[in-house]
Amino acid sequence: MPLTTTGELVTRARAARTAVAAFNIITLEHVEAVVAGAEAAGAPVVLQVSENAVRFRQGRVLPLARAAAVAAERALVPVALHLDHVQSDPLLGQAADAGFSSVMYDASRLPYEANLAATRAAADRAHAQGLWIEAELGEIGGKGAHVAGARTDPDEARAFVTESGVDALAVAVGSVHAMTARTAALDHRLIGRLGAALDVPLVLHGSSGVPDHELRAAVAGGVAKVNVGTALNQAMTGAIRAYLEAHPDAVDARRYLSAGREAMARAVERILVGVGLTRA
Repeated sequence: MPLTTTGELVTRARAARTAVAAFNIITLEHVEAVVAGAEAAGAPVVLQVSENAVRFRQGRVLPLARAAAVAAERALVPVALHLDHVQSDPLLGQAADAGFSSVMYDASRLPYEANLAATRAAADRAHAQGLWIEAELGEIGGKGAHVAGARTDPDEARAFVTESGVDALAVAVGSVHAMTARTAALDHRLIGRLGAALDVPLVLHGSSGVPDHELRAAVAGGVAKVNVGTALNQAMTGAIRAYLEAHPDAVDARRYLSAGREAMARAVERILVGVGLTRA
């Protein structure tokens, strides 16, 4: 079906009091697996390419973006393309021409005022290109995620959204990037306060480390976009490792990459069904 936009999917999900899942992609196998898992679950999805993934792809965003766009156009469910965790202004400038409908501009490493100024400038550039823009406030990831003051303050978030003009906000509520165990406990009271304070959708990063029941509660509390990355890499790596251990003489990459792709597709379907994201 025709390529859709992240803004459409998130807006629709928020109106239905559910969320859309956004999966980070690195290889063509990631792209194919996410689409296959979404089709199996009957759910819309967002394909995300991070700045780190662009760096891995030798600084070239177009090859993976073009492949993702073709896969999205042939999918049986709505699929959008999103450029994630962008810190480079030149990369931001390439987003629209590369086929992305949205971008997450990440200046969260900066102090509040500097984050606000950088994000406001990025939002102006993104909107001029017709892009929907997400930003981040608070500390998501690393040891700081559970330190007092690291989580997103509702009053500060309201002012940040108003002054920056962003379309969605990634909030720090207890999740951590790159977790390999699903043990994160979210601050659901804070999610509720943020949902009540903001007129834009809430985004949860680091969802690979959050159990299904915690994700379901977060969605019920107002989270409208759920980002997943590490869970796919765990599935792919585990399947490839198992295949190569069982077939130590294997040299045909198609064999073990097929195992990795199938494992990622199952992981995508499991997350979408387990969290109840099949109705967005």
